[in-house]
Amino acid sequence: MKRQDGREQFQIRPMEIKTEVSAFAEGSAQVTLGKTVVFITASVEQKVPAFLKGTGQGWVTAEYSMLPRATRERTSREQARSGRSLEIQRLIGRAMRACVDLSQLGERTITLDCDVLQADGGTRTAAITGSWVAMVEALRWMKRIGLLNSIPLLEQVGAISVGILNDEVLLDLTFEEDSAARVDLNLAMTEKGKIVEIQGTGEGGPFSREELTALIDAGWKGIQEIFKIQRNALKLR
Repeated sequence: MKRQDGREQFQIRPMEIKTEVSAFAEGSAQVTLGKTVVFITASVEQKVPAFLKGTGQGWVTAEYSMLPRATRERTSREQARSGRSLEIQRLIGRAMRACVDLSQLGERTITLDCDVLQADGGTRTAAITGSWVAMVEALRWMKRIGLLNSIPLLEQVGAISVGILNDEVLLDLTFEEDSAARVDLNLAMTEKGKIVEIQGTGEGGPFSREELTALIDAGWKGIQEIFKIQRNALKLR
């Protein structure tokens, strides 16, 4: 099928990741994925949740929100986290904790604040992708000032959306594609090809195991492209 923006079936939208976009945060990144834009800061605090006090272990957590006019029509500013925002920020936190050795952080917390400036589908996957970059920047800062002897990074993590529309698997869905898709799936994976998170829904009815495999395979191709963009942003080989 021909996509509205002219992309091929397994082609991601143009993606750009900028670092050092905050003058004050220990790490920061801005991700542009087509028309979707997410601004992320990583803050380092000398404290941990109560359940980790005295363990010597650190923590990574996230918060997610969307500006009122990030979407096509204005939405009310959140006075308290909506169920959707809570779900997404927990997803981001889990993805980041999967790729860092918390035992090497000391009793410190890295908080990733993800603010959606503009939304056209894929905000949660863009937030995960950018959070990894912002977290690496924060870990580099910690090493630079002597809080860490080495950077306790385990793996690279990226994420992408994938779905089935008109019986075709499509990679990196826009808002219009996501709204019409029979199956909508968000996928986060590590550089070794391990799955960190799968969120998949048969919006238009159940889907088969074969379709799930095709979705994961397509997502993995897209995430490998994202890994290159992340490494370029961080000037990693």
